Amino acid sequence: MKAERARLTRVGLALLVSSLADLALAGSAVGDIQAVIDGTVWRTFQNAFHRMDGAALNSVYADTVLRVTPDGLDTQGNFKQDNLTRFLENRARGDRIELDFWFDSRHTNAAVSYDVGFYRVRVVAASGESSDFFGQFHIVVRKINGCWKIVQDWD
Repeated sequence: MKAERARLTRVGLALLVSSLADLALAGSAVGDIQAVIDGTVWRTFQNAFHRMDGAALNSVYADTVLRVTPDGLDTQGNFKQDNLTRFLENRARGDRIELDFWFDSRHTNAAVSYDVGFYRVRVVAASGESSDFFGQFHIVVRKINGCWKIVQDWD
């Protein structure tokens, strides 16, 4: 009886260690995927704002995107032309733009990531006067033909 209990304890410990290792491996895989998304989507997104580069910003979006704003739904990609126009106008005025954001939650698997967070956009005019805008975002990023692209954007 004592030997059987000891064997069951060893089996239980082995299962626990194996389960913890599986969880760590799964967490590591998700972390690796999020690191790729950070490098290919989020860093490009932030740098596009800093450089006021509408083409670079648009490059992180899929061809078909659901964009949700207080003005309504954009399923035709009209926001992409707005990105180009807005940055051209900012550059013409001599503005500088800073974008900071942080994640509140991220749910990621091998094909899709749902990222929720907050952002601050600071526009610094040529005069040095600045304005800050804050908001929340809900973004769906999907792996399309091996590349991570934003397919849904709500802020």
